[in-house]
Order: sequence, then C-alpha cells, then structure tokens
Amino acid sequence: MHDTTPADLVFTGGPVHTGSPARSRATSVAVRGERVVAVGHDEVRELIGPRTEVVDLAGKLLIPGFQDAHAHPVGGGMEMGQCDLSGATTLAAYRETIAAYAREHADAEWLTGGGWSMEAFPGGLPTAAELDALVPDRPVYLVNRDHHGAWVNSLALERAGIDARTPDPADGRIERAIDGSGNPTGMLQEGAANLVGRLLPPVTREERVAGLLRAQELLHSLGITAWQDALLGEHANLTDPTDAYLACAADGSLTARVVGALWWDRTRGTEQIEELVARRAAGTRGRFRSTTVKIMQDGVAENGTAALLGPYLDGCGCVSDNSGISFVPPEDLKKYVTELDAHGFQVHFHALGDRAVREALDAVEAARRANGRSDTRPHLAHLQVVHPHDIGRFRRLGATANMQPLWAAHEPQMDELTIPFLGAERASWQYPFGALLRSGATLAAGSDWPVSSPDPLQGIHVAVNRVEPGAPDGTPVFLPEQRIGLHDALTAYTAGSAYVNHLDGETGTIAPGYLADLVVLDRDTFAGPAEEIGTTRVAQTFVGGQRVFG
Repeated sequence: MHDTTPADLVFTGGPVHTGSPARSRATSVAVRGERVVAVGHDEVRELIGPRTEVVDLAGKLLIPGFQDAHAHPVGGGMEMGQCDLSGATTLAAYRETIAAYAREHADAEWLTGGGWSMEAFPGGLPTAAELDALVPDRPVYLVNRDHHGAWVNSLALERAGIDARTPDPADGRIERAIDGSGNPTGMLQEGAANLVGRLLPPVTREERVAGLLRAQELLHSLGITAWQDALLGEHANLTDPTDAYLACAADGSLTARVVGALWWDRTRGTEQIEELVARRAAGTRGRFRSTTVKIMQDGVAENGTAALLGPYLDGCGCVSDNSGISFVPPEDLKKYVTELDAHGFQVHFHALGDRAVREALDAVEAARRANGRSDTRPHLAHLQVVHPHDIGRFRRLGATANMQPLWAAHEPQMDELTIPFLGAERASWQYPFGALLRSGATLAAGSDWPVSSPDPLQGIHVAVNRVEPGAPDGTPVFLPEQRIGLHDALTAYTAGSAYVNHLDGETGTIAPGYLADLVVLDRDTFAGPAEEIGTTRVAQTFVGGQRVFG
C-alpha cells in the first residue's frame, strides 16, 4: 500500500525529463522532506494537501540538478571581487577596466585579478610595458582566462627578482624578449607564474568564505546543485579553499553538495599520501567530502605546455623542438596512482594533450592491474587532444571522460593559437565527445570555471551544436562528427557528473527515493531547435527540496 501522506512540494503541469531510462518523461513529481516520493502523471496530484506547495510548470521543463565535475568556485568567487577582466575581450577594454580598478583601489598594496583572453594580444603574449603605463606604482598580477599563466608589470618582476639571468622553473617558462637579451617580457607561463604569485598578500579565511558564498549563489542561479572542486591545497597563487568549505558546511550555509579534489604536490612523491589520508578524514563535514586527489599531468595547448606525443609546429608551420610538459614522469605517475587507488582515493587527472591522456590511462591501467577493479571512479578532465587508439581505453579501464564542452568550438583561441600549432591531423582529434560516447565511455561534464562560463546550458549548446552560443549563421561547425545529442549532453551534466561524485545512487535522475535536487528551466529545451539551446535559462533551483534560487 502506498503512502498517501501529503507532499511538501509538488511539481505538476510537466514536462519532466527524469533522466531515468525506465520512465524518461513524466508530468508530475512529489517531494516530501528532502526526497522525491512520486514521479508520474495525474495520480501524483493525490499527494497535494492543504500545506503542499504546488509549482505549476506550465510547460517549463523540470530536470535533475546540474553537477559540475570540474570547477574552481572559491577562486572564481574571489575573482568576482577583484580586477575582473572576464567580461571583456579586447586590449582597449582591459586597459579601461584595469585603470578604473586601480583608481578605485588606490590603497591596495598589489593589484590582482584576471580573466583575460590570450587572443587579445599578438601571439597570446601581453607585456609588462602595457601594465606599466596603467599602474606604474604598484605590482600587478593578473592570471589569464585559463589560469595557466600570469601577466605582470615591471614592478612585480622586480619584486620577484626576475631578470635575464633567472632560469625557467622545471614546470614553466618565463617569456623573454625576442632580441636575444633574455629580458623577461611580463608573461609567466605555468609554474613560472608562482615566482611572483608566492609574493601576493595572503588571502584571509573571511575572503575565501565570501568567495565561496558569492560563487554558490551564481552556480545555484545556473541550476548547479553539486560540483567537484578541482583543487584543494596550496598551488602557485591559488589559496586552499578547504577551510571555507568546512566553515560553510558547519554553519549550514553550504547548500550545494561538494566533492573536493586534494592537490597532488608534483615536487614530492608517495610520502605525501599519508598526509592526504589525514586531510581526507579532516576534510569531510556535512555536504562536503575531500575524497579525491587531483593530479595535473600537463598544461594547455595555447602556450605549448600541453603534453603531445609529437612536437608542436612553430609559427611557420615547421616542426618545433617542443612537445609540451609532462609534469609527473610517467613511471612515477603509475606508482602514485596505484598507491592512491589502493588507499581508496578517486584520481582526477588534468590531461589535455594526447601524451598526457595516454600517460593518465596507463596509470589507471597499472592501478587496475595491481589492485583489481574497485569503485574509485578515476576521471580525466579536459581531453583536448585524444589519440584515436586511446578512445576505447576509457570504457575498458572504467575511466570517466570529464569534458568541458564549451571549448569545442571555433573561436580565436582555437583558430589562431591552437590549430596552426597542432597541425591538421592532431587538430582533428580534439574534444572527441561523439567518439567517446560511441565507444561506451561514461561522460561527465564541467566548466573549469572561472576559466570559462559555468553555465551548463552554454556547455550543452556547444556539445550538441559544436558552435558557440550566439554564433552568427554560417559559422563553421567544429568537427561535426563529434557532436552528441541533447539527451546525452544533459545526462553528462547530471547523471554522469553524479557518477563521478559518487552521488549517483541519490542524485542525477528524478526517481522515488532520490534527493530532490531539481531545476526548472524556462522552456522545454527538447521541444525547440538545437540552435536555441543556449538561450534557455534557469527559472528555479532546489537542493534537497529546498529552493535555493528563483
């Protein structure tokens, strides 16, 4: 006999996309407490009582809450309060924003922020001289949109003691004048950014908490109910957000469900695993769990630090002497991943180039061979270039493909700073979502915010169309054979990311017994043309039956 106790919340007037293969569409959902108690049609209305809140969908689409499988929300939230260049794309706009911020923060010891795009500068390389003209009296440190480099002024270089004699660190590069003098130009790639970043004034816990709450408000407004924070720990200029999560989990202000990925210090070896085990135990409270370890295996293609199986081309289209950087030697990576897996850690890889992808998969294979299959659910994020021979290994090894779909489109950074330096064949292996899906791989999805927009609907638009939202008619489709359908893209952002977060038994689909992490969209996205997916907006967001947006 079924329970007829009135529900606390009923959605009716459908459509409902449940994400469940048995009953993919419904028109009504009932929630009692924090869980779904009924999914169906008119029969669900019998659970409406005098105190039940009824949400008339009126043609709007109810879906499971989005989950971002790779994001940096605390950093993103803090950047929203700094010199934020993410809303502009031209050097003129950057100058205006930087000058205004400097005027408004005349007492700040350092000018910090970021979000600038490489395509705004010749060769993707800004100069200290540009900043010196705007802010000559204080050091300036501005990370780029992908957070793989920093633009600094001459005073910042001077404070860090960086000059023509300073060697490049093993994990980075100081860009230098082309006149052969060796003088730094003001652009620091990868680990070289930390030469200045480590001098920044320390960030307080209060600033981190404010950043987290600012980010959470934004992410809930985009329908995101859970995420995986891809970096807990001290790295370069990034501050460890763990204390902010623990504080907000303790006082109930953390309304999202969060898995934290503990940073693997690539200057050390397996001796750090004992510390990671202790941090996992200490870093679990309420809706926050530190159960993952993040290993960054390479950089990014735009600055030539993504690890490739063969060399990049140079500006003339000739073979260069650079194949990118593997941050962790591949044999060491196998050893580390095997031991982390034995300790029950999920490993979250940054693997962007085809060599890094192969090295990460080889490490997962070594762990499987040594430890057998376990439920650790390793995942590889970014996957910009994947060699065709490695596509089928994801399914065979049980490694999830964690895609950032918004990047899989023709735009200046792709067309000017990536494709010419990869060459035609390798450029055709980029973001192979369709091939991975057809091979049987599990797909999860995320944004890498603040590297790019955290809006899942923008990412879904690109996964389905392989052109950017709002792209003019006639914009070429980027590798059309790698498009995936709306259902599969939506599943990656819901059930796929729930699987990565070990939340799949309770979230990611709408079914009786599952947590009521739900999102109301402003329209039935399935009923409109694919070209309009990106114009869809979130109307309401619920976590555990509680409205957190709308």
